[in-house]
Amino acid sequence: MEKSLEETIKLTTNKFLEKIKDKEIQIISHFDTDGITSAAIMIQTLQKLDKKFSLKIIKSLEKDFIFKLPKNKITLFLDLASGNLKDILESGLKDIFIIDHHEITQEIPEEINIINPEINDKQKISGSGLTYLFCKEINPENKEFAKLAILGMIGDMLEKEIDKLNNEILKDGDIKRKKGLLIYPSTRPINRVLEFCSNPYIPEITGNTKGVLELLREIKINPLDGKYKSLIELDDEEMSKLITAIMLRNPKIEHSKIIGEIFLIKLFNKLEDARELNAKINACSRLGESETAIQFCMEISKAKKRAESIHVKYKQNIVSGLKLISDIEKVIGKGFVIINTRDKIKDTIIGTMASILSNSALYEEGTIIITMGYYENKIKISARNVGRKGRNVREILDKIIGQLNGEIGGHKFAAGGIILQEKENEFINLSKKYLEIEMVKV
Repeated sequence: MEKSLEETIKLTTNKFLEKIKDKEIQIISHFDTDGITSAAIMIQTLQKLDKKFSLKIIKSLEKDFIFKLPKNKITLFLDLASGNLKDILESGLKDIFIIDHHEITQEIPEEINIINPEINDKQKISGSGLTYLFCKEINPENKEFAKLAILGMIGDMLEKEIDKLNNEILKDGDIKRKKGLLIYPSTRPINRVLEFCSNPYIPEITGNTKGVLELLREIKINPLDGKYKSLIELDDEEMSKLITAIMLRNPKIEHSKIIGEIFLIKLFNKLEDARELNAKINACSRLGESETAIQFCMEISKAKKRAESIHVKYKQNIVSGLKLISDIEKVIGKGFVIINTRDKIKDTIIGTMASILSNSALYEEGTIIITMGYYENKIKISARNVGRKGRNVREILDKIIGQLNGEIGGHKFAAGGIILQEKENEFINLSKKYLEIEMVKV
């Protein structure tokens, strides 16, 4: 009988505590919010135990990197490595621990200790959620890191998947929740938030100060002492009027897409919208400052200002990237679009571009969006499904990139990979072939 996730965590934690008595630990974690929060939880746990460790934050886990890792340390992978089991085994690494939630496509070697809901009950939980449960098993006092686990969960868009385990983490983290309009940050004045809202795009409101003020006047939300309320300060009647006014201006918006739970997390002694905190952490990592992202999660005051200025720069990069994508020539087929940005957009943000496009109204639900961007002599590939519906992009990328000896990772509706630049045309041709064949099968 297979073990439950809780049993696996308990057993793996005991093994880990036994191993770290006399050995140094090397932590390898992913560079998105989920990976950053996982690393922040883990390093603070190890600091409390007074253990020696090193930390590397990486964009993707590649074979060369795995083979170069020191063999005499305990290796702990966070929020990655489920798709690299064969390489890890062949690398000669000895004491290996993986805490991850991505799909497993290879057989799990006995030598590897792995915590992954894919091998238990397939619960939807983030890497940071698993890392938190692991660290709480080490010491129940680590409950103080629950808010970071929730932050990672929201970074991985799992807020609608709150089940028993995630609910327990929510309680531990003393997270405030409020049902309302999913426009963020919900803690800032409503007029500013509406003006800069791009998801959803609101005709005559987004980017239009005059339009915003007209809408607020129309629903009788007026400023007090020259300042508007924030979203979370609106009462039920005001919230209801605002939602109706937005839906009248953009009837295409689905009610369920703009109404939901708003999570408020206390960081730097202030209650903040979790989505805004996630955006700042993400910005730091994607612009090459994962150290600032880690310090931000650890509430180190100098990191707060730095993260805010990086976030502003990142938003500018996104806007110019979207402009570039709208002008770029695309490979468009039935149910898919391939956008090759070459060296025009940073490889660290092409995944964000794919996500934004998959959440927009530009493409039909179920359309597969593939973005490509150069780095060094390689190409970073990101794939998303519009509306998180339709075919398994992880499986499709597996077939294509597998033939090109590249690296693959991810989930059913959000996956990515790396190939050599010399395989660029081959990748595009194979993608067209597979996506068109897949369509026929469907």
